[in-house]
Amino acid sequence: MPNVKTLVLITLFMLSGPAAILEAYGAPAAELWPRWQTHDPNSVVIVDHANWGLLLRRYVVANHPSGINRFRYSSVSAGDHQALKNYLRMMQAVSVSALNRNEQKAYWINLYNALTVDVILDHYPIKTIRDIDISPGFFSNGPWDAKLLTIEGQKVSLNDIEHRILRPVWSDNRVHYAVNCASLGCPNLQPQPFTSHNLDMLLEKAARDYINHPRGLSFPSGKPRISSIYVWFKEDFGGSEEGIILHLEKYLTPEKLEELAAAKKKMSHHYDWDLNE
Repeated sequence: MPNVKTLVLITLFMLSGPAAILEAYGAPAAELWPRWQTHDPNSVVIVDHANWGLLLRRYVVANHPSGINRFRYSSVSAGDHQALKNYLRMMQAVSVSALNRNEQKAYWINLYNALTVDVILDHYPIKTIRDIDISPGFFSNGPWDAKLLTIEGQKVSLNDIEHRILRPVWSDNRVHYAVNCASLGCPNLQPQPFTSHNLDMLLEKAARDYINHPRGLSFPSGKPRISSIYVWFKEDFGGSEEGIILHLEKYLTPEKLEELAAAKKKMSHHYDWDLNE
């Protein structure tokens, strides 16, 4: 039997259509949390993400035939899950405000991805991350608004990291290719941590890989179908369909560019929320 939230969402769909559903599930705007603008441009401190990297190398399947990186949640040992929790505990002790900008950006991306994996493991087995209904509020869904971490005395959620810190502080739409929500429709979880040294390279690679994969852009029946990410966060991709296309064209292979040029112009969008295992 569906729960109360599900019934409300069904009612919203019947009365207002899919736009209401999207709003209910949440595509939050980038709203700056000024507290996290503080940084030290002269800092040479390097955050150690080695333990996270070890887990990624052990459990990320980066050569899956589907072209989508998978995480072997069912294979994670109790010891490795505890190691992940130890990593998250260590990250909460970092003086983030004393880092330089690149170290901060890598820190927040790794923290988001590690916390997401930890949340999945805490509730595994599940079919989709949206089944982890731990966020506060009647209309909330999934784990994204639960305040799961404390950093520099501040309670922080996954949505805080993505929409109140990463997106507004850096204004870099490639962040959408870095944070992973444990879903097949999401850009790949990278098999290595982000660092201040590999940051730009990994962001460029992640964007190119996703856009040239069918979940980023495909052409069913000759019509372009894009990831719903570009619709949900249109403001980060030029604010219009034209802006989205310009962004895609920057990363598309010559073959995909030809397909896009020849395609019928009416676009649709799609996103697969099934777990990326």
